[in-house]
Amino acid sequence: MIIWKQEENELADERFALAKERLCDILTEESVNEPYLGYFRETAKFLLELTKIGTREEADISMTSLQQENKMLYEDILPENYGISYANPEYAVQKFGEEYGTLLSFLYTEMRGGIAYAYEGRLSYLTILSELFIEIYNNFEEQMPDVKELKNVIYWYVSDYCDVFYADRIREQILPQYSFAAEHVKTCSLNDLRYLYAYGEYISENEIRMAEFINALPQETIAKMADVYTEGYRMGFVNGNKPLHKKSTVEIRFPIGFERVVKRAMENFEKMGLQTTILRPGVSVLTKKGVHKIGYSGTSANKQYDYDHREDLGLILDKKFVERKLDVAKNVYEQYKEAAEKYAGPAVIETFGEEPFAPETNPYAIVFTKKQKELSVRGDSKMSQMTNHYIKGEERSFTIISYPVPEIGEKFEEIFAEVIKINTLDADVYEKVQQTLIDALDQGEYVHILGKDENKTDLKVQLYRLSNPDKQTIFENCVADVNIPVGEVFTSPVLEGTNGTLHVSKVYLNELLYKNLEMEFVDGKIVSYNCTNFEKKEDNKKYIEDNILYNHPTLPLGEFAIGTNTTAYVVAKKYDIHDKMTILIAEKMGPHFAVGDTCYSWSEDTKVYNPNGKEIVARDNSVSILRKTDLASAYFQCHTDITIPYEEIAEICVVTEDGKNIVLLKDGRFVLKGTEVLNEPFEEM
Repeated sequence: MIIWKQEENELADERFALAKERLCDILTEESVNEPYLGYFRETAKFLLELTKIGTREEADISMTSLQQENKMLYEDILPENYGISYANPEYAVQKFGEEYGTLLSFLYTEMRGGIAYAYEGRLSYLTILSELFIEIYNNFEEQMPDVKELKNVIYWYVSDYCDVFYADRIREQILPQYSFAAEHVKTCSLNDLRYLYAYGEYISENEIRMAEFINALPQETIAKMADVYTEGYRMGFVNGNKPLHKKSTVEIRFPIGFERVVKRAMENFEKMGLQTTILRPGVSVLTKKGVHKIGYSGTSANKQYDYDHREDLGLILDKKFVERKLDVAKNVYEQYKEAAEKYAGPAVIETFGEEPFAPETNPYAIVFTKKQKELSVRGDSKMSQMTNHYIKGEERSFTIISYPVPEIGEKFEEIFAEVIKINTLDADVYEKVQQTLIDALDQGEYVHILGKDENKTDLKVQLYRLSNPDKQTIFENCVADVNIPVGEVFTSPVLEGTNGTLHVSKVYLNELLYKNLEMEFVDGKIVSYNCTNFEKKEDNKKYIEDNILYNHPTLPLGEFAIGTNTTAYVVAKKYDIHDKMTILIAEKMGPHFAVGDTCYSWSEDTKVYNPNGKEIVARDNSVSILRKTDLASAYFQCHTDITIPYEEIAEICVVTEDGKNIVLLKDGRFVLKGTEVLNEPFEEM
């Protein structure tokens, strides 16, 4: 056990014992009326199961027992059972009425976060959860409680324990000695797959098959996978002109099953002078970030469940709470200022291949009000500014690499081997071809992107004007450092004069499927948007507003890029996995457009150079430059890439100031002289 955690548990020992005793009483008491009595007994029983897990000594538990335990903890929210789960807001409302149902579904979901705390042995956290549950239960005894009073109880739980849950999350990100998962990866026996269950995450066939597959790979393959990942991280600092020598901590984010690769990566990072932290994804209303899982994680037990509870904070969110959370963050960063300065940034392994998820609208899920959306946006902006103050953007970097999961299909092993090849393509070849594209783009006043057949894209992207073409360039030549694999040239476009329609027939963004996603831009900003996921127009607009705009009224076009990784594109077509590809690879398989912050956010003043020595000067736009006068208006804390597949492109053309047209792509193929080699993979189709 980590020493600090043992001390924390000892302080909560008496409270834990009292809470456990009270939970046992609830199982037999008759002081609450039905249908609420069944809810409280079932939830109390669940919490008592967690206390057993949290207090058991290290034991030789069989694989079968661990699998049964994992199923018991998660079966309630699996898709086949979710219709009659208290975690489903719609079911809870059917049972208890709208006001009580919404609140009790929230409470039940918060209790489920205790699974994580049990496996980490955090008895103090389990005590806090149990005390909240008991206080709500006490309010239901003898008579029906006032809903406002119940919300008040939850409000003070969230506010009071912000300096525990949220503060600990910051510490766990920047302080290696706080990292439960990093210690587990270092010390566990990877040949014994029981290690998968020690996290407390839902373990599906994906995690088991992935671990078995990774464990069977030759050591040279593991080394190749880990080395390209860690070297990409290092090169992000080199190419970004950032001081890696000042850093001592790297945060690894990875999917469960990849521990053998992660262990090798940790060794590589240690040689660079970096100790590893590994975060668990947020499981409390205080630490969750929408549907996004930041940290290590298993396959979601139910993505609809995650989606239904993405805005649970809306139950209590107000200005006072936002200020409270900011104060907590500031106090923690001040206390660990030196550690924050030495945090280098995240190194991320992503997976892809699960069935694309298109959520259904749950009419009783908690959603932010208009005022809460504005509060959330302002709070995120201030938090981002604070984080950047203590972990300077111009001094931190990242890297991301991705691999398929077994769920991708019967040819998983073939696809995995293909992706290893994609992730390790010869960067030198791409550097030369991409420079040819950049030389043409640097001559342009704007780029015209025109869709083909059913694709409605008709967009003009304005380009930065070079004052010294011999020493300056507009586009970055991306050769597999922070974004692996190789294969794109990108820029921060000029917003003014960037006008038209962006459309893609089907795209998978942040694990969510969008059908016929369409956006209209005027002077580089979104003025209208729609998709065809839902029958009602307002549901489609809200879907985009929540998950692409992140509650902002509009977003600027932060990036325009041309993907050149036709090898990846052909692999996607060959195995019919185009819609399952992670955006990290998908963005290299056609032109893509990012809405939100630029690629250089928080580090625009750091000079960046292409391999040919030219400075990339298009790092700002008219929104990001506001950081010099109005920092709160300069950043949006989001950057979502939207790719148009090659086959949906009629033409991409550079238009020069004197009206000359330089065609780069025609009917989905590269036609600029010197780039024809990119078409060779298409011959396999």
